[in-house]
Amino acid sequence: MAGGSGKAGKNARLEDIARQAGVSISTVSRALNDSPAVNRRTKQEVWRIAREHDYDFRSTMPNGPIGADATIAVIVPAPQARETRVSDPFFLELLAGIAEAARDRKVDLVISHIFPRTVEDLEFAMTTSRAKGMIFIGQSSLHDGFNELIDRDDRFVVWGADFADALYCTVGSDNVAGGRRATSHLIRLGRERILFLGDTEAPEAEQRYRGYRMALEQAGRDIDDSLVLPAHFDVQSGESATRSAIERGLEFDAIFAASDLIAIGAMRALSLSGRSVPDDVAVVGYDNIPAARLVTPRLTTIDQDTNLAGRMLVSKLIDTQGGQAISERLETSLLIRESCGG
Repeated sequence: MAGGSGKAGKNARLEDIARQAGVSISTVSRALNDSPAVNRRTKQEVWRIAREHDYDFRSTMPNGPIGADATIAVIVPAPQARETRVSDPFFLELLAGIAEAARDRKVDLVISHIFPRTVEDLEFAMTTSRAKGMIFIGQSSLHDGFNELIDRDDRFVVWGADFADALYCTVGSDNVAGGRRATSHLIRLGRERILFLGDTEAPEAEQRYRGYRMALEQAGRDIDDSLVLPAHFDVQSGESATRSAIERGLEFDAIFAASDLIAIGAMRALSLSGRSVPDDVAVVGYDNIPAARLVTPRLTTIDQDTNLAGRMLVSKLIDTQGGQAISERLETSLLIRESCGG
């Protein structure tokens, strides 16, 4: 891409940006509208110049927001263990919390189609978005990428796991404490062999597993690796993992699942095998999605306050830039229902 010699002033026009970028006005227009006809490098340069000179993005946004003070975007990184779809119940609950908080602040909200997998994808999302800031739902495997990105652009905050070396702002529940609380409750109920279901490669599930181990160690229990089974954050994976454990003759009298969807799948497998919940196997999930209150028996679970999470995410994004805001861990609570038997 050719470099330009002109300088675009504040509140620049398309002509000014085109002159500085060394491209045509039509190319600038297409780049600002994320047209696939413009290559990524050119888009990033056009957006950099436009943002640097306070280009009025809103005037070019078809069917744009009306009367909003700003726009923020929600972006979901490519999944590791939790494939966050728009239909994911926990995602919907968290999104509702963000949306309510955004509305209270007179800020519009968009769900981005960007699906970043690398730090380059993260940088592309940041440099080519019309939004004033970004909320990323989960780190997936991009923790190091976020640490790199914060030096170049701090207009983001992440819902996800807490890392000691994180340079960026995160908001999330205390996963370790939640996992410990769930497991300790099962131990108090006299359950001897507690199965953990979850993919420990995912940051949040790994921390919930860490809490599971801590509870066992504090109770003087040995860690039995045969009782730790991988399961993705969906009903089918929870059902499959539990069915496999039953078919292999693995003995267990309780399950702590890293999500409610996994737990619901596990209860289905137990029912189909003729085992009773909670008489034969007590089950505890994590998330407190609406379905947890609707299944039979109703699911004991660790609750995350998605309304508070939404307010914190929006506040940290608007009131301070992501790199300056302090990360927050939200308290979790154990909601005892029928699936654990007490």
